[in-house]
Amino acid sequence: GPLSERRLMDVRLGELPTWLATCDFSPQGLLGGVQKAWSGYYNKYINVKRGGPAGISMLLAGYCLLSYGWNYQHISKIAFLGIC
Repeated sequence: GPLSERRLMDVRLGELPTWLATCDFSPQGLLGGVQKAWSGYYNKYINVKRGGPAGISMLLAGYCLLSYGWNYQHISKIAFLGIC
């Protein structure tokens, strides 16, 4: 497509000055850019499909690691004494 409609990551290094010249740096243009960036971030990281086995297994693995971290001193003392 036209250079002005490309995203920054799709612009080649040699085309960067020309691409920057086509950008709208007015307050309204900057606000639109911020809104577009927030919308992309929201859709990629916040508004994702919930549930499924992968999400549940990641939640369970995180809980196990967190629980181990909380109880590490207690577990290491028992293992050191040879009780376990």
